[in-house]
Amino acid sequence: MTFRRVAVLLALVSVLPLDSALAEAPSPAPAPAEEQLVPGVPPGPHQPWHLDTPDQVLPPRVYRPSALEEAVEPRSAAAGTYDLIEYVPLSEAAAVADAKVTCTTATGPYQKQVERWLKRKNADAKQSRADCLAIRAFQIKEGIKPAIGFAGPVTWARMQFLSARKNPNAAGKCPVRTYRVACVDLTRQLTWVQKGKKVVFGPAPIRSGRRQYPTRAGWHTVYWKHKNHWSTLYHQPMPYAQFFSGGQAFHAVYGSIYTEIGSMGCVNLRLADARTLWGVLKTKDRVFVWGRRAGT
Repeated sequence: MTFRRVAVLLALVSVLPLDSALAEAPSPAPAPAEEQLVPGVPPGPHQPWHLDTPDQVLPPRVYRPSALEEAVEPRSAAAGTYDLIEYVPLSEAAAVADAKVTCTTATGPYQKQVERWLKRKNADAKQSRADCLAIRAFQIKEGIKPAIGFAGPVTWARMQFLSARKNPNAAGKCPVRTYRVACVDLTRQLTWVQKGKKVVFGPAPIRSGRRQYPTRAGWHTVYWKHKNHWSTLYHQPMPYAQFFSGGQAFHAVYGSIYTEIGSMGCVNLRLADARTLWGVLKTKDRVFVWGRRAGT
């Protein structure tokens, strides 16, 4: 094993504690060959692979921010922060680092769903060379790394997002009202805002609460907006926070939202999405949450 491969393995294992990641991995099917799934590229300064997010469990102290405070815009996210990094078996991540794999033979946890989405003739949930090449072509087109044809959670999440872009409420699961409703689909990990049948924001990918801190389902109301909020739990920024249920809020995170473990209950978004949503939602707007995040 080369020094480079050892370094990658140590880096990946050190940022993903085994017992935590195994307990929380949201896979609808067993991971291949009992291998742990890890980010397919080494962590970097803008992709640290934090397991936790700067949420807060208790309701915040509500006050009216001054005009001076509101004029301050949250800092921008660094380039590469929201790259689509697929989760792959640990051995595959090491092989990618050593340039020893370009097309995996491993069957991914979302194999059947991905094959069906790609309209493969034989969607048998088993990886073949042809399946791998088709998945790899999709990953290259969408900028998913590493593009090795592994049917992992990020690839499947991207497919669900693309399918939902034209009409996210095609299944009618978010109630249609004359007023604005922020829809949060935990199953597909998507959010959008609709007024009547018109979508006025999104859909946008999200990360919702983990098993111990699920994002609460049902009807809620946006009761406080705080552009430059700081977490009372982690003492880190929660940009463009819009609270709708106790300490649960829509807010941006300065890190990937495509992590195997969920948030502490908040609805995490990429910075640009959170900024746009900030301009769409108003205090007293309604929020409807339904479904179930995989692994919760």
